[in-house]
Amino acid sequence: MAGWPERRARMVERQLRERGIDDERVLAAMGEVPREQFLPPKVRREAYGDGALPIGEGQTISQPWIVAFMAQLLALAGDEKVLEVGTGSGYGAAVLSRLCAHVVTVERRNTLADAAHATLAELGYNNVEVRVGDGTEGVADRAPFDGISVTATAADEPPRALLDQLVQHAPLVIPIRRGGQEQLVLIRDGAEEALVPVRFVPLVGPA
Repeated sequence: MAGWPERRARMVERQLRERGIDDERVLAAMGEVPREQFLPPKVRREAYGDGALPIGEGQTISQPWIVAFMAQLLALAGDEKVLEVGTGSGYGAAVLSRLCAHVVTVERRNTLADAAHATLAELGYNNVEVRVGDGTEGVADRAPFDGISVTATAADEPPRALLDQLVQHAPLVIPIRRGGQEQLVLIRDGAEEALVPVRFVPLVGPA
């Protein structure tokens, strides 16, 4: 069996580059971050498969192509501050951390947040700040953000707080369910563009 670096490189070429991911910085980040380290041992051997995987607490780590596509949509240059809603395993935040100056990531579940924080710290991703809280409220004390990525599906509309915490002209990338259809949507300056059908866990607001 090929080693992790070889499997990672093959994933970048076959799952990402050959399927339209063309931001070289995103491809480099996906080739650098060890996805296997963010997975439970029982599914680690599937780290570079072309699909989502369970991480516990009823949550998943997204398919590599989705992680790369969402990062590419943010069009990051390297000096930005980005908010991620839905930390999960911490893998998405790790990828974003290679693309911008600072990542604030918020997770509702303490156990997932603690595990993600530990993994990110162990791997040296020191420009990621993990918060526990309601992601639909954003993180007001760190706003405004140069981009926001949401890894759970909003019903009908994006949370108002997230739109309000964006720098002018900055993108919000979020899955939205409308009329029984779930689409990944890019929102910039109030204009929406539905891009691809997706399936994420629901975005949960206040209890």
